[in-house]
Amino acid sequence: MPTPDPQKLIELENRIARMKAATAPKPAKEEHYTMANMAWRMVIELVAGLAIGFGIGYGFDWLFGTLPIFLILFIGLGFVAGVRTMMRTAQEVQNMHMARAADEKEG
Repeated sequence: MPTPDPQKLIELENRIARMKAATAPKPAKEEHYTMANMAWRMVIELVAGLAIGFGIGYGFDWLFGTLPIFLILFIGLGFVAGVRTMMRTAQEVQNMHMARAADEKEG
């Protein structure tokens, strides 16, 4: 088998690189979907905290026969937990944007 021509291999690599660049997805749309996903994640975190608090509070109230006390207490705690989780997600988003801005500034 003859050895391949190095010039033809370089030309082939360049053609492959150009085709990959032409078919690469646009980053602006990807960021839009990423931000929408983050927004939904934050909403779900808040609702999940409320739902878990409701479930635990209702369960304790049913167990002890004190319907509104634990329900209100654990819904409040669930809301606080949901907000804290949302704030953590918002911090992740901010760190991601700051890292991206620093990369763009350097490059």
